[in-house]
Formats: sequence, structure tokens, C-alpha cells
Amino acid sequence: MSQEILNKLNQYKVVPVIQINRVEDAVPLAKVLVENGLPVAEVTFRTDAAAGAIKAMREAYPELCIGAGTVLTPEQVDQAIEAGSEFIVAPGLNPNTVRLCQEHNIPIVPGVNNPSQVEQALELGLTFLKFFPAEASGGVNMVKSLLAPYVDVSFMPTGGIGKGNINDYLGLERIVCCGGTWMVSPKMIENQQWDEIGQLVREAVELVN
Repeated sequence: MSQEILNKLNQYKVVPVIQINRVEDAVPLAKVLVENGLPVAEVTFRTDAAAGAIKAMREAYPELCIGAGTVLTPEQVDQAIEAGSEFIVAPGLNPNTVRLCQEHNIPIVPGVNNPSQVEQALELGLTFLKFFPAEASGGVNMVKSLLAPYVDVSFMPTGGIGKGNINDYLGLERIVCCGGTWMVSPKMIENQQWDEIGQLVREAVELVN
């Protein structure tokens, strides 16, 4: 992971994990994020609109730090890069996906939740990892347990994180940022509730700072 992107993620502390169903919602959503102090997004490849959404956001707001999430296949890696993603996030650790991203010189943050996977990631030269699914995998206590033996590793916990527990994670050393969906729920995006999303984004920024 480039130091520049790591610094940005560390500065923002929370990464909105976005599932977008219609490309036309991408730019209004990007506007809300930028104007409310959280110019960062992980757009998940859970829908067909992902690549188009990333491209639209990238063109409208070049300053937005955009990653592609839930990347599972070589085709999605190519689509994510072509659309303008700055980094790639995966739910698990697939060595083939990691190597492909490394060949393309695009940072990848694979998901891990146990010591063996952390060691596999280290073997692949990765030290910044997604801890996923965070709450279901033992939460803060598990993160602490993994940070202790692996002194070079830092994490982005994602999964089950919200207003009530995000600062418990951010309070640990070497937690760069957390992924969250509560301020950008698919339903609110679908209903184009931009003002409400804006308010939740502002609250999230205040909460983590």
C-alpha cells in the first residue's frame, strides 16, 4: 500500500463502504461525501453498477480517494483499475488476486481474520490488511490478539462496525481506519436521501475525530 493512500485513510479514519445499484446515484453520493468532509469511498463490486460508479465518481471528483471493494475475480481487478480505483479491497485472501494486483502495481487490501491468513499475507509482502468480518470474528479482542505477535501489521476492520463501536477499534494501535456502511446504507442511496446521508457523514466525521 502506498504511503500516500495509507496516510489519507489514516486521516479520514472511516471508509464508507458503498453498494450502489444505479450509476446515476454515484456522482450525487460523491458530492455528499466530499462536501461533508469524508472524501473517501470503497465501492463494492456486489452490483453491476460498481465499475461505472467508480468511473463517474473519479471523473466528477478527482480528489476523492476511491477503492474497489468485494473484488473476487481477475476481470473485476481489470474493471476496477480501468474505472480509476486507487486501491482494491477483497473479503478474503486469494493469492492469485494479490499477485495480479501486484503485477498491475495497484495496492490490495485482502481480508483476514486469523493468524494463518496474516502469515500468508506477510509471505505475499502485505502488511496492511482488512480484518473481516470484524465483529463476527471476535471484534476488538481478536484484533488485539492478532496485533500482538505481528508487529509490522496494521488493519482496517470492517463488518458490523457502527457508531457504537468504531472508536473501540480506532483506539487500538495500528488500526489505520475502519470500514462502515451505516452512513451510506443502500436503501438511503436508492431513495436518494442525500441530505440525510450528508448528516450521517458529518456525524461520522465528528465521531472519529
